[in-house]
Amino acid sequence: MNSEAQEATNEAAAIAPEAINDAAAETVVTADAVAETVHPMHDEAQNLTADEAHEAAQPATEEKAQPRAPRHYYTEPSTTSHDDFDWSVDKRNVASYKEDDRVKYDSLYGSTFKAIAESELLRGAIVGLTKTDVIINIGFKSDGLVSLNEFRDMSEIRIGDEIEVMVVEKEDKHGHLHLSRKLARAARAWQQIVDFYKTGEVVTGTITSKTKGGLIVDVYGLETFLPGSQIDVKPVTDYDQYVGKTMDFKVVKINETIRNAVVSHKALIESDIEQQRSVIIGQLEKGQVLEGTVKNVTDFGAFIDLGGVDGLLYITDISWGRVTHPSEVLHNGQKLNVVVLDFDDEKKRISLGLKQLTPHPWDNLPVEIVEGAHIKGKVVNIEDYGAFLEIMPGVEGLVHVSEITWSSQPINAKEFFKLGEEHEAVVVTLDKDERKMSLSIKQMSQDPWDTIENKFPVDSRHEGTVKNITPYGVFVELETGIGGMIHISDLSWIKRYNHPSEFVKVGDKIDVAILSIDKENRKLALGHKQLEEDPWNTFESVFPIGSIHEGSVTRKDDKGATVQLQYGLEAYSPARHLRKEDGSNVEAEETLPFMIIEFDRNDKRIMVSHSKVWEQVKTEEKEAARKEATAESDKTKKAVKNIQSKVEKPTLGDLGALAAIKDKMKKAEDDAAAE
Repeated sequence: MNSEAQEATNEAAAIAPEAINDAAAETVVTADAVAETVHPMHDEAQNLTADEAHEAAQPATEEKAQPRAPRHYYTEPSTTSHDDFDWSVDKRNVASYKEDDRVKYDSLYGSTFKAIAESELLRGAIVGLTKTDVIINIGFKSDGLVSLNEFRDMSEIRIGDEIEVMVVEKEDKHGHLHLSRKLARAARAWQQIVDFYKTGEVVTGTITSKTKGGLIVDVYGLETFLPGSQIDVKPVTDYDQYVGKTMDFKVVKINETIRNAVVSHKALIESDIEQQRSVIIGQLEKGQVLEGTVKNVTDFGAFIDLGGVDGLLYITDISWGRVTHPSEVLHNGQKLNVVVLDFDDEKKRISLGLKQLTPHPWDNLPVEIVEGAHIKGKVVNIEDYGAFLEIMPGVEGLVHVSEITWSSQPINAKEFFKLGEEHEAVVVTLDKDERKMSLSIKQMSQDPWDTIENKFPVDSRHEGTVKNITPYGVFVELETGIGGMIHISDLSWIKRYNHPSEFVKVGDKIDVAILSIDKENRKLALGHKQLEEDPWNTFESVFPIGSIHEGSVTRKDDKGATVQLQYGLEAYSPARHLRKEDGSNVEAEETLPFMIIEFDRNDKRIMVSHSKVWEQVKTEEKEAARKEATAESDKTKKAVKNIQSKVEKPTLGDLGALAAIKDKMKKAEDDAAAE
């Protein structure tokens, strides 16, 4: 209470002590009202008399050391003792105030209390203790109660200690001021956590328990979540080992709505590592040799720990030779020296090398490796254009597809070579400055085309292997590097093939005859049908035009049909020649007589007709009928002649009489005409 209010109170007490007593009585003098101020857990307090209530409202003496019950009024100590008040005064005998005085005193009385709001944080003093609660004076009209359970973290609670509390309710259902130390600590802790999140300041917390996916951390009385992935930079599987530990954390995420916070210990470790990284990178120089430990081996290289900062050793910088996988050379935990190839201050990346610590093999190439030398190498890489042979670690040569075989036929390098195979080759070119070497396998042997006429003269016969088939012919290899093509028309004298695969398959053995040699272009013209004499000289006499032969229809389309004749000979019949006598058409796989209507020896072509067969039969039948009818007529005439020969011949006299009659008849006709 300020001095002005104190003087006004003293003045009011001096002028009208009875009025003050009456006002006090009007507010809280009843025994029931005083009894209500005693802790609500004490049922016996409701039966106190006015004197007992007055005694209970007095401050506890050191001798009693009893907790004081909450008050429904609060005043600063005054010169007027509580003993001067007449607690038994009858309210009905209290003198009435003037309205102005009442307003004045009410205002004076109200100014002695604080104005508080719910959820407000205030500091108060401990003024009393009960078995279950702590009584807190915050300067309000009444004291507040806080459960003892909220003081578990305090080893000793003493009257007079100041604590921070939160106003939960200004008046609960019992009319008491409800305070909470736990909520105050939580609110204050949340505010601190929000501040630490904004500033990035490190907080200290105690891990209290394990939960799904992480740990619960108590930070200033507020539970926060520590994900398992944020415990350490290394994966952690045993969370129990951290329960009960006090550690430093960084607040990495907050949710204002539900007041939830996520903390991280890993972030602090990474921050320390980043500082170490910055220091180490600041001291790096290209070409500097450092000792490191293999931290992690991957498909593309290995991460090397340089003592607080990691560098990457790419697979291509591990060895001068080819390395299929870094694990062939490195393993986790291995210590080795590496050289700094490059580093990036901004991206904090360090590129390391291991092979650079040894001389390049091309700089120490053996003197026996020269152009024309025969060497042996292992296939380490295969491309469409050839294969790379490793002569020694870090030294490779290319065998181009054109240097695989003397044959002019294209070679598929991926079919010819296999990884890991060893081949002998000749060094064709060598460039130490460019570190390039070209090799040849075919030059390990003499070029067979130099003496091709001796071994494969024209008209000679040989056996070869079918290597490739195209729509226009078959490629046959006679020996390594020597081969030729059989055109589709040279496969058979008598049969026409739509595709060479109808006659032969890749890998089959086939006899051929050398038709011609093109030494300059390294080509041989081969034939298969030339192994036999041309049968068409004989066919011309066997299948003359007009002759009829039995044939089988093997293929048929809208234009005509292919007919198989004797001796495997094929003929062709146009659609108009496939009509039968009954008007239907010849179908596939039917066997019928066919007439040769065309024979071309040069083009090896025969045309046949079924319609001509039955048409000719009809013609022959008509001719036979005609001849038969002619023969019958001749027979009749002969018979008549025979009969006539037997009739008696007329005499000369008879003949004269007839002539006279004839003349007479003619004269009569002439007369009639004249009239």
